[in-house]
Amino acid sequence: MSTPVISSREADVLALLGEHLSNAEIAARLFISVRTVESHVSSLLRKLAVPDRRALSRRAAEFAPVQMATPVLPAPLTAFVGRVRERGELAEAVKKHRQVTAVGPGGVGKTRLALAVAAELAGEFADGVWFVDLAPVTDPGRVGAAVAAALGVGEQPGRGIDDSVFAVLADRQALLVWDNCEQIRDGVAPFLERLLAACPGVRVLVTSRARLMVPFERVFPVPPLSRAGGGDSEAVELFLERSAAVGLSWDPSVRDTVVALCERLDGMALAIELAAARCPTLGLDGLVAGLSDQLRILAGGPRAADRHRSVRAVLDWSHDLLEPADRALLRRVSVFVVPFTAEAAAELAGFAPLDPGAVADGLGRLAEQSLLTVVPSASGTRYRALETIRQYGAERLDEAGESEAVRSRHVQWCMDRAAGLLDTDGADWRARFDAVAEDLRAALAWAAEQSRLRADAHRLALSLAESAFTRNLPGESQQRYEQAAALACADADAGESLRLAAAVAGCRRLGDDMYRLHRAAAEAARRAGDLAGAGHDLAAAATVAYRFSSEFTRIPAVEETMALLEEARKLAGTGGLGPGPDLGDVRAPDPGRASGSGPGSDSAAGLGDVPASDSASGPDPASGPGRAPDPGPGLGGAPAPSPSPSAAVALAEAAVLADAFGAVQGATDNTVEETIALAERAVALAHRAGDPVAESAALDALSGARSWAGDSFAAADAARRRIDLLTPLPPTPARTHELLDALAMASGTALGAGGLAEARRWGRQLAGHPLLAEAGHHATSWLLVADAFAGRGGEVLTGSGRFLDAWERGGRQQSFSLGPAAASVAMVHGLRGDRAARAEWLGIVDRAGTAEEYRHGYGAILDAMVLLHDGDAAEALDRLAPEPEQVWKWVTWIWLHWYVALRAEASVLAGHPAARARTAAARSLVAGNPVATAHVDRADALLDGDLPRLLATAKAFEAAGSRYQAARSLLLAGDEHAAAGTAALAEWGLVR
Repeated sequence: MSTPVISSREADVLALLGEHLSNAEIAARLFISVRTVESHVSSLLRKLAVPDRRALSRRAAEFAPVQMATPVLPAPLTAFVGRVRERGELAEAVKKHRQVTAVGPGGVGKTRLALAVAAELAGEFADGVWFVDLAPVTDPGRVGAAVAAALGVGEQPGRGIDDSVFAVLADRQALLVWDNCEQIRDGVAPFLERLLAACPGVRVLVTSRARLMVPFERVFPVPPLSRAGGGDSEAVELFLERSAAVGLSWDPSVRDTVVALCERLDGMALAIELAAARCPTLGLDGLVAGLSDQLRILAGGPRAADRHRSVRAVLDWSHDLLEPADRALLRRVSVFVVPFTAEAAAELAGFAPLDPGAVADGLGRLAEQSLLTVVPSASGTRYRALETIRQYGAERLDEAGESEAVRSRHVQWCMDRAAGLLDTDGADWRARFDAVAEDLRAALAWAAEQSRLRADAHRLALSLAESAFTRNLPGESQQRYEQAAALACADADAGESLRLAAAVAGCRRLGDDMYRLHRAAAEAARRAGDLAGAGHDLAAAATVAYRFSSEFTRIPAVEETMALLEEARKLAGTGGLGPGPDLGDVRAPDPGRASGSGPGSDSAAGLGDVPASDSASGPDPASGPGRAPDPGPGLGGAPAPSPSPSAAVALAEAAVLADAFGAVQGATDNTVEETIALAERAVALAHRAGDPVAESAALDALSGARSWAGDSFAAADAARRRIDLLTPLPPTPARTHELLDALAMASGTALGAGGLAEARRWGRQLAGHPLLAEAGHHATSWLLVADAFAGRGGEVLTGSGRFLDAWERGGRQQSFSLGPAAASVAMVHGLRGDRAARAEWLGIVDRAGTAEEYRHGYGAILDAMVLLHDGDAAEALDRLAPEPEQVWKWVTWIWLHWYVALRAEASVLAGHPAARARTAAARSLVAGNPVATAHVDRADALLDGDLPRLLATAKAFEAAGSRYQAARSLLLAGDEHAAAGTAALAEWGLVR
């Protein structure tokens, strides 16, 4: 079990709790309000999963070593020289202003100054100081991704990477240092404005060659090193220190020459360091002569600052002192964005006049001249050009007329690396991706602008999209698939890329994007002359509008979706499928049929989207319940099946015409039988097409239809069938989207059928899926519910911390799976007798779930369990008073068996006159559910006063994995049995 993460302020409060101080005393000691102390104490109780302040006091020593966050800053390899005045002034500016931009020409020393100031201010920020190097970023749209990478933040489903950063930093007290922003100012400024608005405790120190030109910016011009004081100046001190580092010491008699040299270099830090590096080979006289003879003015007219011209002059001079082969090497390796190996440099730069075998020696010489930096890594030595030098080399590459040739080689090199990344075997895959990702992005950006390389750019975008998805960067993956579609030379290829983008959008829980991308894919297919394919894509768009209706910010109008379906039927009909069935006038549903936000309206969030498996018209009647049919071709590396327009249209008909998914916009004017028939037809057609992913989606529709029929066992069986279909498939975006949904459904429907062990198993798999690493609320929701019903109080309290933290970071979303999870945590607190914590979590239920679901569905069940535990059977019966038919909409799918079983037991304990009739009705309905049956058995035993039978239910509950209910049977038995039940509850963390 991992150590809980507590903030530095929480650590302070915990330490004082260890001294047994009151809240008022802690508030006075820390200069904060008593209310704030109470909030921290509540948070600590939750995070450390302890019952009271006394337990917190005992844990205080364990967390005593926790300190303020350590600054996450690069460690300079050389001493920082001078800048006393600038350090003080910049530090004060950062303290007074939310955003400060240190502005100056390349090579003036902005980065070193910013790092020195940040290190000094680290103690001012409770959540630390973070460094973000934006030099490798060439796409303005990836500023947020770069910040996220530096912070270790991943993307959360349902929101982009930018919003994920804002959510993580929303309540942090941190300083961010953003280095080298000049090349992407258009991306930095808007992201920075949104960040500062969303994160009031964050300050940002930017280094840039130019102002960001935003109204909230505080500009701090970074001057060259001071030459005041002659031989004692900062500029001279830097030159002497750096030349001493290469083994030189100077006689005082040459001090005036050094002063003159630094003056000629205008005090530019980079120029002085480059000059000092040349001293061992040229000597001081040679340096002065070189500057006198070769100093040239930067071309660019009066807009270029004098100091900027001086840096260019020094770089020109340093460049001209190189041998021709080394000049060629320097300009050619400038296309690498991130540290590169000698092997990569040879592949890219090793053509005339360079011999590939001589490249390694050349890199060494460039490193000796401080034109390249040696970067040790686990995979061997790498080289990196400082950003100023890299940009200088790029300009020299243009001047030499080699830019197109070298960049084309770079594109080919990147394509080879991207192809190698498609083999994801090996523990080092993530490191291999990270080592080349920025180069892939830069090569793609350049190739996309070259008409002759359009096909290469298309392939590179596809490779990067696939690798980004594997790297758990779904936001970039979707972006690259859409970019690949725009670069495709053929409309058919564009359509395929758009379908992949839609599947990634599904993994991100972005219904609007799924809908848009499927429609765009249909247009691409239509342009390609593939009318049947266009019909398939339009049908997919129509299905998305209903299947994932709760994931839309704007649900498409019913008329719009109906028009899509009608067009899909026409287009698909040209490919051999006739028009869909004419439903004609349908009958009104029976009282059990519900509409609106039913069990299928948020399938990815854990709604009723698991189908039954006893379809009479299914593809393989011999498969039987629980046995997965032969999924057909397309598995285990075989070619993927071609999309089936007929299956897609059939699924859309089940979704739109019959509302199999219980969509938000769904109607109520169809019967369960017709809905099931349409869903079964979709399953059969998808299976016939040999498309397991499509078959899983169709089974999802059948699950929605079966849920209205109240068949919990069929739903659970079908969920396992979906997982059997999907597990062997390669982890494509479409399969991943379906599998996440199927795992949630497997957990929920197993719970509904009384399979607690299965519910926990599927819930654990969902919680551990890497794509949900940043969405702990969605990842853990069903595991929390399963653990709560199993009586695993300690696991629920531990998991609730991850759930709550992720839910708050994710913007406190509302979802049909989040409400039951929060209510389950509230139930455990209720069983423990912690009324304050229960009230806090019920408040979360109000925001995370929906009021009607809580009132009539899962909330009635969970509240009744707490009330029965408290001995208040009459109040419990009041919560379960409505007949099942009256609350059918909310208790079908997974809650029905729990509702009727608990209602029967509450009726017995409350002495209701219809108690025996209710137990008899419940027994018939829950037959086959081991937990619900044990509930009914217990109710009958209590009604008859049958102690042996009552004790037998304890064993039945234990065998079914319901530890809490087993202990409750012992409590109800009384005498020595009650003592055993109390001991069991204590062991499981459910004592008061």
